Amino acid sequence: MKKYLVIILLSAVLFNCQQEAPYDPISQIREDIRILASDSLAGREVGTEGEKMAADYIVGEFNKANLKPAGTEGFYQSFFVNDPDNPHAQPSSESGQNGITGYNVIGMIDNPGDELVVIGAHYDHLGMGDFGSLYRGERAIHNGADDNASGVAAMLHLARVLSKKNLQRDIVFFGITGEEKGLWGSSYYAKNPTIDLTKVNFMINMDMVGRLEREKGLAVNGTGTSPIWNWLLDEVNGDSIKLIKSESGIGPSDQTSFYLQDIPVLHFFSGQHEDYHKPGDDTEKLNFEGILYIATMIEDMITLMDDDEKIAFTKTKDSSSNVIFSVTLGVVPDYMFDGSGMRIDGVSEDKPAIKAGIQKGDVVIQLGDSTVSDMMSYMRALSSFEKGDKTKVIIDRNGESLEFNIEF
Repeated sequence: MKKYLVIILLSAVLFNCQQEAPYDPISQIREDIRILASDSLAGREVGTEGEKMAADYIVGEFNKANLKPAGTEGFYQSFFVNDPDNPHAQPSSESGQNGITGYNVIGMIDNPGDELVVIGAHYDHLGMGDFGSLYRGERAIHNGADDNASGVAAMLHLARVLSKKNLQRDIVFFGITGEEKGLWGSSYYAKNPTIDLTKVNFMINMDMVGRLEREKGLAVNGTGTSPIWNWLLDEVNGDSIKLIKSESGIGPSDQTSFYLQDIPVLHFFSGQHEDYHKPGDDTEKLNFEGILYIATMIEDMITLMDDDEKIAFTKTKDSSSNVIFSVTLGVVPDYMFDGSGMRIDGVSEDKPAIKAGIQKGDVVIQLGDSTVSDMMSYMRALSSFEKGDKTKVIIDRNGESLEFNIEF
């Protein structure tokens, strides 16, 4: 009888070992993105059923990684936007008749120390493309595989691997919604935090990390928000991929909300592409090994800094700027460009740039009377114009300076 009992127990152990396959990060990252960027979620627009389905999926993965709930309602933190079609609408805690509800998702690895590290990625996208789309065809689902299911998958991978490490600092994982509408979720969280923000050592944001190309490099924004960033990034960049660093703590993604709370930030970004804010941003076009590489860099940064003192925060030179635009040139900037000027990565139809003859690949070097040396100088120059104004744009096209007349 004992002999048969031993055989049964051994069979059960062997069966469990076969069932529990070793963690395959590439396969899991691919699966996370496949689910989040599937048609069934209909583009994950904030306030829709697809957004809530995505939030529920993230919560399920947080539970599997044994994270503790760190929201206001378990893992969730809801907010309301009462006039969602108003470009100046702001999230609040009070609902109205015609408003929508968004759901931030927050989980935490509760380590022994009191200080925290925040890892964030926005999971919302454009839904059917009624707001923010660059597509000029029939209404279609904008699945947002790169923007930003890729960042969410990297965040979930980090939750899985960091939960198995013996670290000192608490790690907060922040699935952010409403980014596409104007940083709604991160802005609301910064004003209504579920953690003590004064104890946050730094915040890492991953927004569009799915199309890493070695020849183009990897953009890292916010390197001026702490003196340690440049050294640390070079230390963890094992394959020596070209890093395109930008000092500013302010940019078009959720790290801005934390930077404005005097927290050091970094934003990882693998670059713009033809499918940006279009229905073609699908799973099969992503570089899954590249996503893992970026996530591993961040894992190494967190591990390397775990025993060190809290890092210093520094304001960047444009920290007090509040650039407001009343006009647009109708171009998509190349955020990976590290030369002088503002390189154009796409031109929208029926906008001033394309009407004037400006093309993709042109580098704006002057707008009106203002010299354009980088993205910030371009934005400052653009903010000085109003609808109906006429001016000139000077661009560099393959080494030749060309001048165009523009009417906004």
